[in-house]
Amino acid sequence: MLAGLIRLARPKDWLKNVFVIMPLPFALAAGASLDAVPFLLGLLAMCLASSATYALNDTRDAEADRSNPRKRDRPVAAGVVPPRVALVFAAVLAAAALELAFATGRPLASVLIVVYLAANLVYSLGGKNVPLFDVFLLSSGYVLRVFLGCALLAVAASNWLLLCSSTLALFMALTKRRGDLLDGVDPEHRPSLRGYNMQFLDQAMGITAGTALVSYALYSIEADVFVPGREFASLPFVAFVILDYLRIAHTEGEGASPVDLVFRPAFVLAGAGWAVAAGWSLGIY
Repeated sequence: MLAGLIRLARPKDWLKNVFVIMPLPFALAAGASLDAVPFLLGLLAMCLASSATYALNDTRDAEADRSNPRKRDRPVAAGVVPPRVALVFAAVLAAAALELAFATGRPLASVLIVVYLAANLVYSLGGKNVPLFDVFLLSSGYVLRVFLGCALLAVAASNWLLLCSSTLALFMALTKRRGDLLDGVDPEHRPSLRGYNMQFLDQAMGITAGTALVSYALYSIEADVFVPGREFASLPFVAFVILDYLRIAHTEGEGASPVDLVFRPAFVLAGAGWAVAAGWSLGIY
């Protein structure tokens, strides 16, 4: 049971909360200060809130997941964790997330956790069945993470950062739906798939990927946090990750789980390269 609850929380998927950390180097370069304790509490709050939504969603999808080769081993679908236990677990995680958000001393952090939980509740209760609305709900979770990072740093989110993160999030959500189609997910399980086809998803992915890349480039030009002459140091790494993500989606049919792609050596190296280049271009060292 304990092992099942841990799997139900999907700790590996906490990697998505890197979006909370995304504003950090830019905020520090702009003169903001990092108060480590509230920031870590807020980051943990988002981890627990995301686990609460996974537990709820897996409980509601358990019957359909049993007929899906990729999902039938999930704890609730496999009968390892009873549905009632999973729902109580989700409620406990959500309550703990709200308590941690309150403990940060940043009122906006609590509001953002509530909004995140509410958006995912709408998704679980039927929003995921509506084409496009499901994709926007999925991507909103990433954007709320960026807002949370800014709230924990007590800085305002720049329009360029929001444009870049939101289009990147839409790109990943669209890629997830494309992966569902390739995996042959039954529309009875995911009704929104009736509203998608490969042609639309390929075009939408190209638009959002291009917009994310261009918005990051424009952010590098327009933001005054970069050291003159170093503005584009991190751009090649961003371009590589986005284009390689797009390449893998088209040539290998992957992308339904962005966390699985992140652990590929090329992505790990590109992420490390971006961190070094961004720190240098922002004058952090």
